[in-house]
Amino acid sequence: MFIYKSATTQEDLGNGVTRRVMAHGGRMMAVEVTFEKDAVGPLHHHPHEQLTYVLAGRFAFTIDGVTQEVGAGDTLYKAPNVVHGCVCLEAGTLLDTFTPQREDFLGSR
Repeated sequence: MFIYKSATTQEDLGNGVTRRVMAHGGRMMAVEVTFEKDAVGPLHHHPHEQLTYVLAGRFAFTIDGVTQEVGAGDTLYKAPNVVHGCVCLEAGTLLDTFTPQREDFLGSR
C-alpha cells in the first residue's frame, strides 16, 4: 500500500496542534502531529502502544511522571495506559506509530 501525503487530510485539533493520519491497516497506524511553539499535548493515556519519533522541533515530554527534553531524531516509547503529554518548546512535527490502530482517529473514514 502506498499513502501519499497529498491524499491525506490535516485535522486542526486547536491550540496550535494539527493531526494527519497517514497510513493505517492491520494493527498499525502512523500519524503526523504538528505543533506550534508553546502548544500543549495534554496529559492523557490510552490502551495503545505508541512510538513517537521527533521529525523536527523541541519538546518537553512527560511520560509516567518523568519529564525530559527531546529534539529531532529522538524517539519515545509509551506503554499502554501510561500517562503522557508534551509541551512544544520549538515548533515541530512528530511521527506517532500506534498499535493497535486508534479507531477514534479514524472516525467516519
